[in-house]
Amino acid sequence: MSLTARLDRLPLSRPHYALLLIGGLGYTFDGMDSAVVAFLMPSAQEAWDLGNGALGLIGSASPFGFLFGAALAGILGDRIGRRKVMMWALAFYAFFSLVAAVAPNYEVFLGARVLAGAGAGAESAIIAPFLSEFVPAARRGWFVGALAGFFSFGFVAAALIGRFVVPTVPEGWRVAQVITALPVVMLLWWRRTLPESPRYLMARGRHQEAERIVADLEDRVRAATGEPLPPVPAQDAAAIAPVRSTPSLPTALRYLWSGAMARRTAITWLIWFVITFSYYGFFSWIPTLLVQRGITVTKSFEFSIIIYLAQIPGYFSAAWLSERLDRKNVIALYLSGSAVSAFWLSQTSTPVSITLAGAVLSFFLNGTYAGVYSYTPEVFPTWIRATGTGLSSAFGRVGSILAPIIIGVSAAGFGFAGVFGLTTAVLAVGVLCTVLFGVSTAGRSLEDLTEPTAPTPASTPAEGPARQEVAGR
Repeated sequence: MSLTARLDRLPLSRPHYALLLIGGLGYTFDGMDSAVVAFLMPSAQEAWDLGNGALGLIGSASPFGFLFGAALAGILGDRIGRRKVMMWALAFYAFFSLVAAVAPNYEVFLGARVLAGAGAGAESAIIAPFLSEFVPAARRGWFVGALAGFFSFGFVAAALIGRFVVPTVPEGWRVAQVITALPVVMLLWWRRTLPESPRYLMARGRHQEAERIVADLEDRVRAATGEPLPPVPAQDAAAIAPVRSTPSLPTALRYLWSGAMARRTAITWLIWFVITFSYYGFFSWIPTLLVQRGITVTKSFEFSIIIYLAQIPGYFSAAWLSERLDRKNVIALYLSGSAVSAFWLSQTSTPVSITLAGAVLSFFLNGTYAGVYSYTPEVFPTWIRATGTGLSSAFGRVGSILAPIIIGVSAAGFGFAGVFGLTTAVLAVGVLCTVLFGVSTAGRSLEDLTEPTAPTPASTPAEGPARQEVAGR
């Protein structure tokens, strides 16, 4: 019986939920770091008498670092292991968050924000593919969608910090960054409880280590449920093809854009770009939009909290639907809701209606993310899963860098109606491409979805031809 079949037949129980909490807390602090910068910028501007150009660089620092961190984490995750990358990324992020908190000048602060963003990007890119490899196929969509839902807690926490810490505590903007560095204490917990992915170990030919981890997980599930484990299916999933060498970036790119994988790669990168462009375009401009409609800065932060709170049901409703409607259909549904909400926002002008439309848009945008985080690790083979996920996330970050610039130019020429009209059009393209070209993944083992596209066991990723893709097309 294969180890993957043994993993996939386990019921979700306390050991899986512990992994959900471990990864979820990582995403909470990643989300907090992404969101808190909006509340730090006014204080940094005052502290160092910054112009708009320098202030704009602060806003772009974390996304810029995130792009490189996500790409590097994927490559390293397939080379040295998911667990090591996840832990080192957390330590790297926390250290440079503390450097930013005590930065004596703008230059040190900006550099530290870039490097903290790289750590957050690396951690964010590795968590979903790492933990998806432990979860039974029947519940993987809900699990990874719920995992991504922890981002919303980070955004809400950032809004609360921006409202109650930054303006009220002496040097509050520095204190806020110390708070975002607190997850470094989680390393003590992770070192003791976090196993390496058995699927990664199998792909590396380390079967004895994988066997020990799977056997331990089975024992813990049996103890948690108090019942015998379900029988292993008579017909195993496709086997993981072991590889003799680790993929380099050129090798990975050649494979991802080969005939067997180009369609999957293209649609996954497109979805990441569409959702990230729309998300950062919206959240970077909504406070400004509220202020320009006559709301005070303090009130705009309070309305922002309402909009951030709408993320929570967005994530978890999409996670629930992912098992019932399939991931690609959930992505298309929530992108459609985002497009309608963006159009509604383009047609409204009062503070209350802007806040309401913004909350609905926040609900659907973040629900899309829940589907995307579930979908992405499922379409890449084990030997390149982390790399494929990291590069997809990194390409999406191009959208986060371009969105504030493009939307800022559009706002000057077409007003905010034009801004959100543009967002509607981008989202509509994402809906159409997802429906036409997305892969159906719900309820299928990772190996059935991806191993038919992997190199043959006799070859390496660098030298072996990919098999013709036969599943999910």
